[in-house]
Amino acid sequence: MKQGIVVDGVWKKFRRGEVHDSLRDLLPALTKRLVGLGPRRDELQRGDFWALRDINFTVGPGKALGIIGGNGAGKSTILKLLNRIIRPNRGRVEINGRVGALIEIAAGFHIDLTGRENIFLQGAVMGMKQAQIKRKFDEIVEFSGIGEFIDTPVKRYSSGMNARLGFAIAAHLDPDIMLIDEVLAVGDYAFQQKAFGRLREIVAGGIPVVVVSHQLDRIESLCDEAILLDKGMIVHQGTSFECISKYLSSMQKNVEHETITDFILGDLELLGEKHVVSGDTIRLRLPVRNAERDLNGLYSISLRVRSVESGRVLSSTATRMHDLPLPHRADFTICCELQMNLAQGIYAVEASAWDILSGLEVVQKKPLMIHVAPGSPFVGAVQLNSKLSAE
Repeated sequence: MKQGIVVDGVWKKFRRGEVHDSLRDLLPALTKRLVGLGPRRDELQRGDFWALRDINFTVGPGKALGIIGGNGAGKSTILKLLNRIIRPNRGRVEINGRVGALIEIAAGFHIDLTGRENIFLQGAVMGMKQAQIKRKFDEIVEFSGIGEFIDTPVKRYSSGMNARLGFAIAAHLDPDIMLIDEVLAVGDYAFQQKAFGRLREIVAGGIPVVVVSHQLDRIESLCDEAILLDKGMIVHQGTSFECISKYLSSMQKNVEHETITDFILGDLELLGEKHVVSGDTIRLRLPVRNAERDLNGLYSISLRVRSVESGRVLSSTATRMHDLPLPHRADFTICCELQMNLAQGIYAVEASAWDILSGLEVVQKKPLMIHVAPGSPFVGAVQLNSKLSAE
């Protein structure tokens, strides 16, 4: 096999609490194991649990796989298996190539050594020869942006300086396989953009890449494919957008609620082209059924756009804001146009209804997920469709 990763039927177990409460428990367990009467390594014992169950995936050259899921789903355990920190109890993990890891990027720094000395130390730990480190040294320092402090002990660095130097070292290792874990938000905003650009270069460089992150828009942007984990099992495998949508839908499964019987909100629908580019205007329709009384003055129907990455509501509109009268004693449809002047990412469009007198939300629907692709180049949260000229 060329450089890449094969994970085939992998199971991994751990034990809750103490392994043995006392010497009285330990001696019989060792005796049973020695005479072959104890449980096998690939079977559960008392207090054991499966952290991973029947995990299968491959990552070939030029492919990037995203791994997503809630806390405790098994993401970190997979990374430890790929990084050869632990071994599976069942199945096999085949790694072909030298592995580089962007994981806890400043954890290995010696605080009494200077930045320069730590570059050489970290490079040696990561398997780089001294000649390689020397060739990369200037590039690493320039990328980190802390050149004037490179001969200062790192114990005097800020946390941001530590993170920037750690990322710069790890991102210039030139491995055969790259593992990335939650390092997509290092340093300030400008450095985050720079770091993300470097990760794009790594992915485009043709090496197999595995990314674990809670920044779902970054996963969607970097990765061709993804797996969604839940309680140690793969519950979906496909494109990153498919997996992210299923993950968010599972998180929102208890969100939908209705506390009124005057009308029913249908499912929000995106009309026309499903591929949305930053700056595009989208059209939405929201059916309302069985309105058997005059809703005006009683209810307002609302649409809001929420960033999946931050959870922040970016925009909200409602029928009451527009003084839009609602038909009554008939089914009707709310139609809406939104100009998606947003950064690349994944957004949730939420439909709800509010009781005007109490100010309470009485109906909330599961959100419609929309992926916004890059449009005109810009940096920031809002796309203003800038046009530049020199006169």
